[in-house]
Amino acid sequence: MSKTITANQLLGEIGEASVRLRFLNMGFQFDVRSRLEAGIDGIAEVMDKGRPLARMIAVQVKATASSRYTSEDESGFSYLLRPDDLVYWRGSNLPIIIILFRKSDETYFWKEVGVEKAEERRLLFDKASDVLDANAVDRLAALTVPKAGFGYYVPPLGGGEEALVNILPITLPKEMFVSSTPHSPKKAASILLDSDEHARFDWAIKDETFWSFSDPRETVCRKLVDLDQVEAIDTSVLAFHENHDEQNNFAFLLRKTFDHQVRSDLVWNKDRKLYYFRALAENTSRHFAYEASRKKASTEVVNLAENKADKSQIAFVRHHALVPRFERLYDQWYLVINPTYFFTTNGFIPHSYPAALLSGKKRLDNSASLRGQVIMWHRFLSQVDREGSNLFKAASSEPRLQFGEPPIISLATRVPEDVWGSQKKAAVESDEAQERLFG
Repeated sequence: MSKTITANQLLGEIGEASVRLRFLNMGFQFDVRSRLEAGIDGIAEVMDKGRPLARMIAVQVKATASSRYTSEDESGFSYLLRPDDLVYWRGSNLPIIIILFRKSDETYFWKEVGVEKAEERRLLFDKASDVLDANAVDRLAALTVPKAGFGYYVPPLGGGEEALVNILPITLPKEMFVSSTPHSPKKAASILLDSDEHARFDWAIKDETFWSFSDPRETVCRKLVDLDQVEAIDTSVLAFHENHDEQNNFAFLLRKTFDHQVRSDLVWNKDRKLYYFRALAENTSRHFAYEASRKKASTEVVNLAENKADKSQIAFVRHHALVPRFERLYDQWYLVINPTYFFTTNGFIPHSYPAALLSGKKRLDNSASLRGQVIMWHRFLSQVDREGSNLFKAASSEPRLQFGEPPIISLATRVPEDVWGSQKKAAVESDEAQERLFG
């Protein structure tokens, strides 16, 4: 009896050869493994304009002649991985992708295989975004970089661009006021809240010493200090102290001063440690108009989301928000802006289940939207300086923080758009330290 090669064997060879050609056309190398392979058909190497980068991706090819995939429609389909493949892949030191090749329509779809959990067997493919072609180059390159540690560098492929850094340089008041006080922070707050005058909290108390950029003798804070001990000193004495605890003390004062300046427009949420735009009325949107990079812009900073089942009802209200962090770099203080969102039911009552709403919105954000949000926050915080408006309702004569333009740096290469969705662990240690120092 003569030997034969089955149709499935031929289809497998055609699939691997087709995928290899597709990778070569994309500018990657692709080396097919020997017949002894047990679940990885080849190794793709990332290249940048013909230069090998020694960054590898393990590839498993699944070929079909013309069969439809599970639950396939115009937008996508699902694919169930084999349990024994997952067991094998779990020991890999390379990122693993699966490529589905269909001969009848010459389609190539790819997906990264997550092997952390055995139950993650079903992959969902999007026919628009999961195509193996030139548009997938940066996403594939991003897979080859370890995501552990304090941060990671994603190898951008292609031309350069300008990047906006999400920090605003702060111009500090030239002088600040210090005084002895017999009160703890908690007792001082109680005194102000019991007073007939409007309370203000743009101050800090540490080790029986009161600090503020405003003269306490001219405000309700005169009730907190020893009036004969009030002294004006050069801000730089405390702002640029070499002791780390003193830097945290000063950062806390900056946050309290910031809170006082934005109190009419932003709300502080203690649980999330963020500020969000205040709603002007129940179930009412709010806009902020400003000068963007090249033209006038307007952002709906309080946005109403309709109930899909009943459009006459409001499902939730989304507020633009920021997580602030004050950092000192050499002889300059900065406000680090981390844009985010806060959700309420009607503009005032916090939403009971905000996590899913936040993750859904974050997935839609890209580099352009994040850049726009940083610009918007700068325009908001600096509007009183730029236009002389009454953005902050405090008297214009009061000392306050001023915020400069976010720096722009030139990158030699472009940052892949897809990696903006990668969530990294927030740097919160300094914030918590600042909060702990003052109880």
